[in-house]
Amino acid sequence: MKFIKIAFFILALLPITAISQDMGFEEYNPTSTLVVEGEEIKTAKFPFIDIHSHQRNMDSERLTQLLADMDLINEAIMVNLSGGSGSSLNQKLESIRQNYPNRFVVFANVNFDGIGEKGWSEKAAAQLENDIKNGAKGLKVFKSLGLRYKDTNGNRVAIDDPRLDAIWAKCGELGVPVLIHAADPKSFWHPMDSDNERWLELKTHPRRKRSATNPAPWQQIIDEQHRMFKKHPNTNFINAHMGWFANDLTKLGKLLDEMPNMNVGISAVIAELGRQPRNAKAFFEKYQDRILFGKDSWKPEEFPTYFRILESDDEYFPYYKKYHAFWAMYGLDLPDIVLKKVYYKNALRLIPGLDHTLFPVD
Repeated sequence: MKFIKIAFFILALLPITAISQDMGFEEYNPTSTLVVEGEEIKTAKFPFIDIHSHQRNMDSERLTQLLADMDLINEAIMVNLSGGSGSSLNQKLESIRQNYPNRFVVFANVNFDGIGEKGWSEKAAAQLENDIKNGAKGLKVFKSLGLRYKDTNGNRVAIDDPRLDAIWAKCGELGVPVLIHAADPKSFWHPMDSDNERWLELKTHPRRKRSATNPAPWQQIIDEQHRMFKKHPNTNFINAHMGWFANDLTKLGKLLDEMPNMNVGISAVIAELGRQPRNAKAFFEKYQDRILFGKDSWKPEEFPTYFRILESDDEYFPYYKKYHAFWAMYGLDLPDIVLKKVYYKNALRLIPGLDHTLFPVD
């Protein structure tokens, strides 16, 4: 009888053991047992400008919905980078004027199809100038430049292609910034193996994986961008996602020193900052005039993680996307003088025509 009881006990344990042994990394997401002080920050300490948002629809109903969510998190101005060009851009601008003219800003976009056609550069620059004069406050360049666009001969268009110079020069002439996203995280070009920190992201989003030369080596695309920045010193550039150097702030600091017209946005790389709080805080203090707040995807429930990393000294709290960061976060505890610059002062300086009355008077 004793042996029968032992046998039943072992059999009862087998399913649990099998589940634990078969569970993959994707499912393993334990709740931390660490007990430390700290709490979620649901509203930013100061009004902020989100310089990296995407909204296809900006009709009256949508703007009202957005504004309600913005007010809950203390977002003063949203910069919509998906403005388009021509009539589609004008529709968004007119809706903003009629509804909430001081709370929303739109950046124009350039269609890079047709490069190589006679007069393309002049036409593109003229259309951009018209879009800016109609109310767009800057130019947003998507990662498709450098990754997807080809000229009329079927060749990949490099970011520093001289046929694009008229566009960058026009932004400098008109005094508007260029917010540009080049390439993607370097790990997307690396082998998808156990050494790749982005393995889970690439497994869950396989279309993001690239070969070492698809469509060009990562470093080549990044170098093209930097050469273009240096070639146009009179144009202000905002390098999206900290130029994919948030994991190497020493290198990013050297790049900022080399290119005084380059600024960086923190959208989608806050998890890199939250795992190196002392190093990141020193970087923010040194380059406090060159860093801008941005989020990228519009999910209000994710903003509190940004606020907590920037504002608090909390330890070991979770990030909201495991496939972006399977590690815990730590707060940078930035001083108010730095927070104000990141949240709104740097954007007010770079983007013309924003409503300064929405922000504290120092």
